[in-house]
Amino acid sequence: MRLILFALFAAGALALAVVLLAWLAERRLDRLADAISFTDPARVPHVDVALVLGTAPIGPEGGPNVYFVNRLDAAAALWKAGKVKYFIVSGSTDEPAAMRAGLIERGVPPAVIYRDPEGFRTWDSVLRARDVYGQKRLVIVSQRFHLSRALFLARHLGIDAWGFEARDVSTPYSVFTELRRFPSALRAYIDVWRDVPPPASAGATVKIGVDRP
Repeated sequence: MRLILFALFAAGALALAVVLLAWLAERRLDRLADAISFTDPARVPHVDVALVLGTAPIGPEGGPNVYFVNRLDAAAALWKAGKVKYFIVSGSTDEPAAMRAGLIERGVPPAVIYRDPEGFRTWDSVLRARDVYGQKRLVIVSQRFHLSRALFLARHLGIDAWGFEARDVSTPYSVFTELRRFPSALRAYIDVWRDVPPPASAGATVKIGVDRP
């Protein structure tokens, strides 16, 4: 009985420690992003390429995903402000194609939009922007909670990166949607520590502005 109680206590203490670490990781990443993440396009440095991080185009309720819509609105605002020349839209499965279509609808020329269909995770998207698409300076577009870890990963990988914040949603789709940022922040530190390689199918390099999208 004592052994069972001890095991339960140890498991509870471990779970509490992980929760605390995840919360601290998210808070620290958010603070680190303060100086390099902006909501006003006028404050964003002129950079050749913006990396737009993917999410599903359709929300869990079956309608347009507001996170997705707001990211494309933010990316289009950068284009209209003359802050970037090209885009990498990075995500998995059908996300990049939907992102490209959405940017075209917002007035961005098709010839400047490059699709990265192997951005399975934030780490993959940022690493591939450097190693496959040859970028050492980037503006990254997403919501602030996502940007904070993307910027942390980019800076770790030697990329001069700034963030442009898309509007967040007024009401999260679920508690899970709201809370996932904390384990994701902890995972960003683990990715940096492990230095995970890109997906095996990274493929040939792409020259932005030279190769066709």
